[in-house]
Amino acid sequence: MSVAVVVYVLTGLAAVVVALTRLRLGRGAGAARVDVGPAWLMAHTVLGSLALLVWLVFLVSPEDTPSGDPLVGVVALGLWWGVAIAGLMILVRWLPSKGRHAVAAAEDTWSSGPGLSLLAHLGMVVGVAVFTWAYWTAAV
Repeated sequence: MSVAVVVYVLTGLAAVVVALTRLRLGRGAGAARVDVGPAWLMAHTVLGSLALLVWLVFLVSPEDTPSGDPLVGVVALGLWWGVAIAGLMILVRWLPSKGRHAVAAAEDTWSSGPGLSLLAHLGMVVGVAVFTWAYWTAAV
């Protein structure tokens, strides 16, 4: 399997992570353990949408066009790293709470724990690292 195919598959998976995170947490019906502030969710959604758009434009554009310029790829990678960081900040809600007023963990509606969120957001970090490596080695 070529690196380009892996990058396209990971791009699709990254789009799914951005969309599902918005669906899960957008209605306030997420893990119910700690409220993920609307700023992190909005940052994740906006950065993810922009990253996906700019990255796809970069991937499908010929190198001799303005949209195929290496700077467009760098901007897209910067946006992807922003999405990954926002996703990791969203994962913080799963850290155990301690103290007198700590709230007990609640069941998640799509899974019985942080597994889906961990898979999605740690997978996003790995995916963005692959994007960066593929860009750095000129595989895409």
